[in-house]
Order: sequence, then structure tokens, then C-alpha cells
Amino acid sequence: MSMEKIDALRRKIDAIDDKMIDLLNERAKIVIEVGEIKKTEQLDFHSPSREREILDRLTMRNKGPFPQDTLKAVYREILSSSLSLERPLKVAYLGPRATFTHMAGMQQFGLVAQYVPVENIRDVFTEVERGRADYGVVPVENSTEGVVNYTLDMFIDSDLKISAEVMLEVSQNLMNKTGKIEDIKKVYTHPQVPGQCRQWLEKNMTGVPIFDAPSTAKAADIAKDDSSAGAIASEMAAVLYGLQIVAKKIDDNSNNFTRFLVIASKSPSRTGRDKTSIMFSIKDKVGALYSMLVPFAEMGINLTRLDARPSGRRVWDYVFFLDMVGHIEDAQVAKAIELLKNDCLFLKVLGSYPKSQ
Repeated sequence: MSMEKIDALRRKIDAIDDKMIDLLNERAKIVIEVGEIKKTEQLDFHSPSREREILDRLTMRNKGPFPQDTLKAVYREILSSSLSLERPLKVAYLGPRATFTHMAGMQQFGLVAQYVPVENIRDVFTEVERGRADYGVVPVENSTEGVVNYTLDMFIDSDLKISAEVMLEVSQNLMNKTGKIEDIKKVYTHPQVPGQCRQWLEKNMTGVPIFDAPSTAKAADIAKDDSSAGAIASEMAAVLYGLQIVAKKIDDNSNNFTRFLVIASKSPSRTGRDKTSIMFSIKDKVGALYSMLVPFAEMGINLTRLDARPSGRRVWDYVFFLDMVGHIEDAQVAKAIELLKNDCLFLKVLGSYPKSQ
């Protein structure tokens, strides 16, 4: 009797799946029609704000029991697949495959996008600047190790804008060819990673030298060809490069997140849940730092991050990077930035973009 009931329920599921296939294809036909109109009127073929609007509307409408995060992931693939009917997005990232930057890109753009791995952060900017990629993905900040200074430095001379941010939970894993820790005589990983796993490494890998690799995925690539080497990388890297996990989640902080920026030729329009990033250099005078913050206090703007980097042009000359809540189209944000300009040698708006959820 129970099997008869299960069979009946499965037939209902099959019928719903059939309807979903029909509806997806109907949706795809409309997407193609929209794409043709965009071509005729020479409009941007990709609209991040429209995608965000769709995801927000659907998650608000979803009352369960289907999980919200899964719903977003499913629709991200639907949106990506629909867009590919015109042409796939090209996304440059710090490669090779299976880096955390690659994973952040897939979280933002889905699996159907065409991912272009490059060797360094500068090359990510170059691919987008020269139009060989629609977007680039670069790491900018880790919750344990702090900012990625090279990414910040690239914005000094680049005209690219920040179009989105991605927050990715990072989990580091020790791996090698055999899965046995005693076979590891040296370890390869990205330079920032040992600081994220310091306590575990001191306890379990004392005396084992750690060598820098351009990325965690490259470390896994090295380890696959060296039986004496281990790598610290993602589980995805272990699968891709045929390695065995020796120890999972060796991070000192279980809440280890990395923030990534998506760069493009322009920023999206206002969504109502935005951040704005700027960079500037201030005039050297008494009370300069205080006067820098006053406009934001007067306009009631919340600052979420402030970093300083040597400009590299003059001794003791610094460039500041600042994130704030709001969009450049908001009157208060625009006014605060205009007031700040009075005390700046230069100021550049890096972009306004939706806050990561």
C-alpha cells in the first residue's frame, strides 16, 4: 500500500517536472526575443540589476519548504543559461581552475559562463580593460589575513569599476597524492594561506617547509606531480587534480571568509541595498584625517571599511580606500564625496554596487 502511494506521488513529481521543462523553454524563447531587441537598439546584453531584481522578487515570494539559498543557486543557473543563448559571459579570474576566485566567479555568474583563467591579478584587469572579458573577479579582503594590497593598488591606474562583491566562505584543506600525512616533506600554497592555518600547522606540521605558489589551485597542481609534496587548497582542487584529502578544514577560524570584487567597464544602477567604494589622497595638513571623516558624519553615511596604502609616488604619501553604505546616485553620498574633494589631492569613485547577501 505504501509503495502504491509513493508511486502516485512520483507520478505527480514527474508531471510537475514536465511542466517545468515546458515553462523553461517558454522562458528561453522570451529571453531570445529580448536579446534581439537589445541587439537592434544596441543595449547592453547583460543587466546585473535585472538579475538582482529577479532573484530578490523570487526569494521574497518563496514561502518554503524549498530552501532560499538553493532557490538562488537554481535561478542563477537558469539566468546564466538563458543569457548564453545569446552568448556566454566571459569572466576572467585568478587561475588556474579551482582557485577560490574561480569558485567566487561561479557563485556570482553560474556554471554556464565562460571562465578565463589568468596568471595574476594584473592580467584580470587587463582582460577586462581590453574587452576580452566582460567581467573580472579578484580577491580583495580576507576575514583573517586582511586586505589583498595588490588588488587595491591596481585600482590606482585602472579605469575599471566595481560592479559587484562576492563573499565566499573559505575552507582550507591539506592534501597530497597518497592521503598520508607522513608522506608530506614540503607544502605548497598561496602566501596568505599559512596565516589562516597557523595553529594547525604549528601543531601538526612542525619543521615541514612551506613554499609559496601563485594560487592554492597551482599548489595542488604541483603536488599532483610530486609524491613528497602536499598542498593546502580547496576540496574542489583536490577533486580536479586527483589528490587525497589528508585533513579537512584546517583553518584556525571556522568563520573564514574572503571578499571578492567583480570588475567591469561600468557599475550597475541603484538597487537600494548598495555600497560605494572610493579611493583618494588627502592634503598634508593638521587635522587632515579628522576633516576626511566629517562629510560622512554630517551626511549620516555609514563607513564600512577604511584602508591606507603607500602611493609609491612620494615618501609618506598615502592613498586611502573607503567603503560606504549607499549608491553614488544617492544625494547624501554624492554630497559627502563632493565635500571630501575639497581636502583631496585626487579622488576616484571605484564604483557603486549591490551589497553581498
